[in-house]
Amino acid sequence: MPVPWLRLIDTALDLSDVVRRTRGRNAHTESRQPSAPQPASMAGGIEAHLAGVVVSALKDVFDRDSRRLDLEREQMEAGRQQAERLLRLELLRQAGEREIVRQRLVAVAATAGWVAALALSTWLPATGAARWLLGLGWLLLLAALLCSFLEQTRLSRALAVADERLSVETSTAPAAAGVAAPWLVGIGLVAVSLGVLMR
Repeated sequence: MPVPWLRLIDTALDLSDVVRRTRGRNAHTESRQPSAPQPASMAGGIEAHLAGVVVSALKDVFDRDSRRLDLEREQMEAGRQQAERLLRLELLRQAGEREIVRQRLVAVAATAGWVAALALSTWLPATGAARWLLGLGWLLLLAALLCSFLEQTRLSRALAVADERLSVETSTAPAAAGVAAPWLVGIGLVAVSLGVLMR
């Protein structure tokens, strides 16, 4: 009996088609079912989670650094404003001290002139006009001394309550007594000198 080769080949091909179809269906149904995570996909998920954690940690660090830099900038600005305020107050204090020293010099000149006028009026015999001039000089020098003391007191009080709103020019500008004191000293010394010359 002859072997039917063609039928055997045809049957083998049919069997291979059936096996191929069966495997395809099994693979298709397995892909629909949730599969247990593979080690490679688990590592990928962990890496993704760690990357997210690292990114959020870096973002927190950058935010903290940004806040710290802002705080340092604000502190530097506050320090600069404080230094400017202290500089203005120091300039104000120095200008006030200079004006007080000037008024003290006026007071010393008035005191020296007054003592000289008093000594000259008692030691030198003088006529009526000379005595009047010496007396007028004496009174003018006393008034200059009083004006100088008043101006020193005003300046000391102004410096005691000085703040950054005051300017050097307005707080140390001499008042009427401060302006009058040197003029009174000058006029008083002129009156004493004329009285000495007229004796």
